[in-house]
Amino acid sequence: RSNKRLVPNIVEPKIRTIEETVPMADRTMEEILQEPTKGYGEAIVILEILAENFEIKTNLLQLVQTNKFHGFERDNPHTHISNFKRMATTLKYRDVPNDAIKLMLFLYSIEGAARIWYEKKPPNSILTWDDLVNKFVNQFFPPSKTTHLKNEISRFTQRFEDTSGEAWEHFKEMLRACPHHGFSELNQIDTFYNGLNEQDQDSLNAAAGGNLLSKTTREALKIIEKNHKFVIQEANRMFLG
Repeated sequence: RSNKRLVPNIVEPKIRTIEETVPMADRTMEEILQEPTKGYGEAIVILEILAENFEIKTNLLQLVQTNKFHGFERDNPHTHISNFKRMATTLKYRDVPNDAIKLMLFLYSIEGAARIWYEKKPPNSILTWDDLVNKFVNQFFPPSKTTHLKNEISRFTQRFEDTSGEAWEHFKEMLRACPHHGFSELNQIDTFYNGLNEQDQDSLNAAAGGNLLSKTTREALKIIEKNHKFVIQEANRMFLG
């Protein structure tokens, strides 16, 4: 088997070998400056695809392109990677590793600051899917951001205008925003409970038959979720009259 490597064409879902591109030494400086990210200069390296007649379907490309990551402050790279993987796994082809498919498709899923980040990566510097994920996440979700969000979670306090149900939704959103928060279920329940106002703490304690924290984590979560549903139902009933 050949050890040749392939690089994806950014414009079209077509695979080309490095040998098919014009050698860097034979290109003028003007050509190199005009096309700094094409062919030889790609950061992502894809190993040779052995399957015949392999192609990426247009509808999958369109799906990926409608769910782009821009690199805005509110964008979560963990969420993007998770959604992207779900889309990429819909394409299965014999003798084609799914990681290779993900590497081919990934460039279609980013733009703006995220695309600029990629364009600055050195040629042939991303060799595997895991390598790409690590570099991407570290750029747009650095350890300092994780630390900040973990501190926000640990300081959770129910907002004045929130019902206990709304407070629970807000707390869960905080957890989702920081996938690697490291809080156990026990710590999550304890933090949420102690962040509630006294009235809503009493309500949960009553639902628990005395003290929420005397329950197991599984029992406590069921009580909190049941209380959440009840609060929503009551709010809807009052709204509809």
